[in-house]
Amino acid sequence: MQRRAFLTAFATALAVPAFSGLALAQETPSSEIILRRLDAAPSRRLREEERVTVREFKRRPDLRGAAPSINIQSINFAFASSDIPRSEYRKVSQIARAMEQLLKRRRRAVFLIEGHTDAVGSAAANQVLSERRAESLKRLLVQEFGIPYRALETVGYGEDYLLVPTQNEEWRNRRVTLRRIDEFVR
Repeated sequence: MQRRAFLTAFATALAVPAFSGLALAQETPSSEIILRRLDAAPSRRLREEERVTVREFKRRPDLRGAAPSINIQSINFAFASSDIPRSEYRKVSQIARAMEQLLKRRRRAVFLIEGHTDAVGSAAANQVLSERRAESLKRLLVQEFGIPYRALETVGYGEDYLLVPTQNEEWRNRRVTLRRIDEFVR
């Protein structure tokens, strides 16, 4: 009996990897998890005179890496599209709920929405696509969920910051990263 249970568990473990990427790509962190990640203390504190402009922050990987952040890999865009389908609004509502709660605690909170792509296609096309996807999420958060426009900044990084270094199609690289940047910008 023990051998049968082991073989069943082993067979299941072999079957799961083929579908685990798909399953993980569909899950959206809860608003509580998003809130906890974005409300965390930065890993580096800046003195007031060290703070930078939003534009400079976007070009500084060292500062970006120090800001509280969370990767959201669950918003599904159609191929080469920046439109967020209505079927994805429930996922976006998790982000909006976390931002609303954080803005109640920190009235001056500012979030950077980073768009990322995988490395399939030209770098130029991926750059434009990532910028449009970040802007699309901002527009939706403002228009449909009432997040203040002033609290959101966007940037696209195209294929520059791959989570999984590959030139092949990789769902984990097609993501939005949210960062709370108010403690870094002036």
